[in-house]
Amino acid sequence: MHGGFDRQRAPGTVARLVLRLALRELRGGLRGFGIFLACIALGVMAIAGVGSVSRSLTEGLAHEGRRILGGDVAVSLVQREASETERAYLATRGRLSAIATLRAMVVAGEKGSALVELKAVDAAYPTVGTLESEPQRPLAALLGGGDGVFGAVADPVLLARLDLKLGDRVRLGRAEIEIRASLRNEPDKIAAGVGFGPRLLVAQEALAASGLVQPGSLVRFTYRLTLPQADDAALAHFAEETKRALPDAGWDIRSRVNAAPQFARNIERFTQFLTLVGLTALMVGGVGVANAVRGFVERKRDSIATLKSLGAPGGRVVAIYLAQVLLIAVVGVGIGLALGAAMPFVLAGAARSLIPIPLDPALAPGELAVAALYGLLTALVFALAPLGRAHDVPVSALFRDQVDPERRLPRRRYLAALGLALAVLMAVAVFFAFDRHVAAIFIGAALGAFVLLRLVAEGIMALAARLPRPRRAAPRLALANIHRPGALTPSLVLSLGLGVTLLVALALVDANVRSQLTRALPGQSPSFFFLDIQNGEAERFAAFLAAEAPEARIERVPMMRGRIVSLKGIRVEDYKAPEQVAWVLEGDRGITHAAEAPEGSSLTSGAWWPKDYEGPPLVSFDREIAQNLGLSVGDKIVVNVLGRNLEATVANLRVVEWRRLGINFVMVFSPATFAGAPHTQLATLTLPNGGAAAQEAAILKATARAFPTVTSVRVKDALDAVNDIVGQLAVALRAASSIALAASLLVLAGALAAGHRARLYDAVILKTLGATRGRLLTAYALEYGALGLATALFGFLAGTVAAAVIVTRVMRLDFLFEPAGAILAAVLAVLVTIALGLVGTWRILGQKPAFYLRNL
Repeated sequence: MHGGFDRQRAPGTVARLVLRLALRELRGGLRGFGIFLACIALGVMAIAGVGSVSRSLTEGLAHEGRRILGGDVAVSLVQREASETERAYLATRGRLSAIATLRAMVVAGEKGSALVELKAVDAAYPTVGTLESEPQRPLAALLGGGDGVFGAVADPVLLARLDLKLGDRVRLGRAEIEIRASLRNEPDKIAAGVGFGPRLLVAQEALAASGLVQPGSLVRFTYRLTLPQADDAALAHFAEETKRALPDAGWDIRSRVNAAPQFARNIERFTQFLTLVGLTALMVGGVGVANAVRGFVERKRDSIATLKSLGAPGGRVVAIYLAQVLLIAVVGVGIGLALGAAMPFVLAGAARSLIPIPLDPALAPGELAVAALYGLLTALVFALAPLGRAHDVPVSALFRDQVDPERRLPRRRYLAALGLALAVLMAVAVFFAFDRHVAAIFIGAALGAFVLLRLVAEGIMALAARLPRPRRAAPRLALANIHRPGALTPSLVLSLGLGVTLLVALALVDANVRSQLTRALPGQSPSFFFLDIQNGEAERFAAFLAAEAPEARIERVPMMRGRIVSLKGIRVEDYKAPEQVAWVLEGDRGITHAAEAPEGSSLTSGAWWPKDYEGPPLVSFDREIAQNLGLSVGDKIVVNVLGRNLEATVANLRVVEWRRLGINFVMVFSPATFAGAPHTQLATLTLPNGGAAAQEAAILKATARAFPTVTSVRVKDALDAVNDIVGQLAVALRAASSIALAASLLVLAGALAAGHRARLYDAVILKTLGATRGRLLTAYALEYGALGLATALFGFLAGTVAAAVIVTRVMRLDFLFEPAGAILAAVLAVLVTIALGLVGTWRILGQKPAFYLRNL
């Protein structure tokens, strides 16, 4: 070994020597690194799995774009069909197919009525993909009206809801429809978005006969084109050329490249959230990494002292063991990457029928590389501090055993390296985030949580040191163990605190969202929305509702659909809008006009127009949305309504109480803006205290019979549909959070393993002095119980605060404190801490003192 640690060696030679010694050390196996490997593998698996599944979903959307969209290009109009000129222009560009979609009511006689998502198709449907039905027959035969009665293909949910069977007849508006098949698969289902009712497929001739399409009706007409040349350049050229040829058409143009843009963005948003949860798991696991490395350094004290006695500089020693740790981290990262990469393939094979979107499982090198980078950086960040202390392990450690080695901060060079690695980890998290603002908030919250939990641990230890000593041995030993040098308190509080905080926050957010959906302001929120009320029937319809529910409150407003074309002279396509309000500029929005400010809103700037105002168009904007869009009073906006571009000036901004679920609009125009334009009316019916189910059913049935062309939407049904979606998302969140909790448990087990040596020494001495196993178990149970209780209390409080911020600031809802689930999580944390602690110490308590006393 003479000269092996010569300080004058070339850097390349030193690196080879460090690597050779590190590999030689690893020949002894990975004993003591089981928790290390598990923590790294678990966190990397979560991030790699989420990224791989997300990539498979987005690739599936891209590959299946033509089928989802129903063609290469789709052009949509709201409230009006394409004119002869517009349709002729489209027909010259490729093979044309048209559909119309709207919400409507189906009446099945005494069996009741139901809201459906109606799709009326032409003879060319579907141009891409296959419609699957039971029985499988040509679509023309299923939808045709040879005997004067049109056919329909119905979602099985509709058949079950109205107790229908094939061959039964129902009324759709003024037309009689025969159910001739049940729907098994709809190739373009995703493009329609989330619906509040089951699908009913009819021919366009049936829609015309139903009388549902009237001037101003809320119908979306979509024209699909199959182009002779459909590469990306040709699609972009078509969109630009069409906008130039018909600039005032007001249509929404989508291509197969962005067949479901909102859906794709939602996948990205949800992926980011799950990735941050996975990163939380990795950071929690980082505490386990630190514990494992700390225990590793303690076990290697003699080897470190030997190397230093042979002339190895402290920095060289740290480099050798850092190389070992990183090599082991590479193994853990590899395991996590393999499991994460397999996740989309497993999901595709086991749950393809449960996933309503195309999943194209494939390896995602970019996402896997990011996950690997996260894993290696986390291992480096949490390993540097304990390894840095190895620099100053004295040679005297060869000659005496140090039960309580001196604790000190690593040297400045290691602290600097730690700071640099942490900065790189944060930069990576922000750079690869879909929403960097959210990622930055997460990083700040995570750092704050680590600092706060460390302070909590120090506070618990300080309090335990100052409390009077109990007379009984077991409580006195438990209290001493909490604040003794080398205590488990910091590691346990940090790992368990993060896990409990996450679990409590998720439980409270879930409870709040479900509470808002299922018990949303009874007596204030409407019981029904009624759509497509023709102006000529509006008074008669209001009188009908007043007779059916005399104690109810009825509201009516005119309603149209409009699409924002430009803001402040800037085209929407070129306008840089924040992500949280980008939806306002996408597609068409509901708009209205009013002489007075709507109920439930209050002006914050500007003034409302006079009741008899007939000047140039004015518009009132929601304040929060306007501020995010950079709009203020006096700015100009252009809105396309029914194919006409109208310029309006922002007259005022107002605060809108969206949580009433009542009639609210982002934009309210002055009455003269749409003079003479065809439109329908929107009405709400609010029953006292929410109304009884039987009363709502009776109103729904009577309305469907008396006004077959009016669409009735029961608010509770709509909330149930949203609640189902929330429930599905909650399952994914719980699955992701369970990984973080598993990491917490691994870290707890690792902390117990790291404290094995000190606990073994205690147990041997105490048993020699006459302590029984029962008394030691009682002491340890009290210690773990006290630490678990204190940590759970902090996690409960921190999780409640985090949930309140998310609910009030992000979701814009009132925070309701519903602690049942959160308390259960905290109690389970205490019980798990005690159980794991006792399991970990049971083997220690069974050791015979003689062998260890001879070696002390």
